[in-house]
Amino acid sequence: MPLGPWRKKNRSTKEHLVDNEEVSGGHAGAGSLAKSAVNGAGLPPPPANLRPKLVFHTQLAHGSPTGRIEGFSNVKELYGKIAEAFNISPPEILFCTLNTHKIDMDKLLGGQIGLEDFIFAHIKGIKKEVEVYKSEDALGLTITDNGAGYAFIKRIKEGSVVDAVKVICVGDHVECINGRNIVGTRHYEVARMLKELPKDKSFTLKLVEPMKAFEMLEPRSKGAKPAGDNKIANGRGTLRLRSKGPATVEEEPTEFEEKAVQKVDDLLESYMGIRDTELAATMVEVGRDKKNPDEFAMALDETLGDFAFPDEFVFDVWGAIGDAKQGRF
Repeated sequence: MPLGPWRKKNRSTKEHLVDNEEVSGGHAGAGSLAKSAVNGAGLPPPPANLRPKLVFHTQLAHGSPTGRIEGFSNVKELYGKIAEAFNISPPEILFCTLNTHKIDMDKLLGGQIGLEDFIFAHIKGIKKEVEVYKSEDALGLTITDNGAGYAFIKRIKEGSVVDAVKVICVGDHVECINGRNIVGTRHYEVARMLKELPKDKSFTLKLVEPMKAFEMLEPRSKGAKPAGDNKIANGRGTLRLRSKGPATVEEEPTEFEEKAVQKVDDLLESYMGIRDTELAATMVEVGRDKKNPDEFAMALDETLGDFAFPDEFVFDVWGAIGDAKQGRF
């Protein structure tokens, strides 16, 4: 199965399962990319009258009246509802945070929304262009995406190449790399492109930062520590968004799920330079009932057809799931 972390397989034989899944980055929340989504994988979104009758409150993060939204099953539909509420275009929305108007990477909206969560939408602000000299192999960036075509910066490692370029900030959407528009490119592909840029040469980034109200202007952030990535739901239940099939109301993630997803997300960053709690959650789901690493690897291949992971990564993920089951972290 393993073909290296960036090599894709023939799409004609496997279903592409990560076309519009939520932030992996951000995406926060243990959503699922799995092909076995409840009662509807591969089906179009259900009609409005069959969707959960839940109403959420929302504001634009830089300031606005409060809007009410309902009747969505995935992130793209959610952005459409928010845009409709505030009479803006859906592509204006970069990402959403839960229960805070700040650019807080611990509170990114992901595959789950607590039933009492308040949604803040961060929209496009200032565009900027910056030249970066790649003096080291690693730039020090962690990339995620919003589930609707925009990759953005989730974390900047202190003391790294990018940390020295003060105009680059956590939350910035990466629009172009060396003049190549990457809108619509998933975060793991953006991370690969940045990793493959030649050392000891300069490259150009076009970025779009989230709009900020005057009182929200703060010192440049290094981004969130990964430990809190999944602890955002306040309500007793959550609305679980899916890329295929209907959204479902579920209980909050168990302690096992939270710990396992957090550990697998850490491994994704270590191996690939991305954070994606939705992808991590899918791996945990796949590995929950598997008896050995080989069975787990085959199930990953079946579920995530476009991904191919190296052996050492699969073994580490299998170990992390096992440790969580045994309560060892």
